[in-house]
Amino acid sequence: MSTADFFDEQTDQSAVKSEIVAKYFWAWATVMKSRVKNHGNKIAYIDLYSGPGIYRDGSKSTPIKVLESTINDASLKNILLTVFNDADPEKVKSLQRAVSQIPDIQTLVNQPIYLNRIVDDDFTDLFDRISMPTFYFLDPWGYKGLSLKLIGSAIHSWGCECIIFFNYNRISISLNNRKVIEHMDALFGKARAEALRKKCEALSVYEKESVIVSAISEALKEAGAQFTLEFPFKDIKGKHTSHYLIFATKNQHGHKIMKDIMARASSTRIQGVPSLDFNPAAKRQRSLSEYSQPIDELAGELLDDFAGQTF
Repeated sequence: MSTADFFDEQTDQSAVKSEIVAKYFWAWATVMKSRVKNHGNKIAYIDLYSGPGIYRDGSKSTPIKVLESTINDASLKNILLTVFNDADPEKVKSLQRAVSQIPDIQTLVNQPIYLNRIVDDDFTDLFDRISMPTFYFLDPWGYKGLSLKLIGSAIHSWGCECIIFFNYNRISISLNNRKVIEHMDALFGKARAEALRKKCEALSVYEKESVIVSAISEALKEAGAQFTLEFPFKDIKGKHTSHYLIFATKNQHGHKIMKDIMARASSTRIQGVPSLDFNPAAKRQRSLSEYSQPIDELAGELLDDFAGQTF
């Protein structure tokens, strides 16, 4: 699927991804707007791969949802700065048109800033100079421009948090592709990427996924994140992971809020326990949870296996 085809109709996966980002942005902004007096009384939202704003079927993408929620908050619309970037000039123009049609968009004190730049390390210098709390959404079509250095500079200051689109399918295929070795090294760190290449050669598909996701989580923590959360999206058949949303933060409260949001976005629940993933096949298949009670079984096994013991 090309990027042009992608924006024809919003998929269920894209809708859930946008919902998670928009809901967390609102929660983050609600907390930050009461704590920014010592930071110029400003907060920011930066989207480096913003897209055209509206799908051809009329569905709203994340930038539109963020701006609409901001307009509806009397205090937030006075302090929020928004920056939208896309390397495709036509998508930037489309987003500008879509934003201009939002009711009361002119009431924002700070009108959106639009950039038409390829994402590279020049953005790192820009992020390093930002001193206000900033929420970043990094959602590349593949992985070009996404680097550990960029993410580290994004979350370096107080109140700065980041959600990253991690295209697991393409990254797992590209890890051992020497033609894109620089991109993989930039994303994982050179030493970690090289170790991954060697380790993944002898692993099964499912073992490989666990190792790669653990590696990016470790890399993000080295870059400054104290907490990470990974929310996987399965392909249309529900058998393989296509991509992840990965949340990086230094704040334990933010970690809890995001976990709650991801739990509510989960495709299934077994005895009230969320799957913490999105699987489109779950809508078409009858869940095994209708026939079994695995939590009850686990409780019984724990009582039997650890009877009389203290941990």
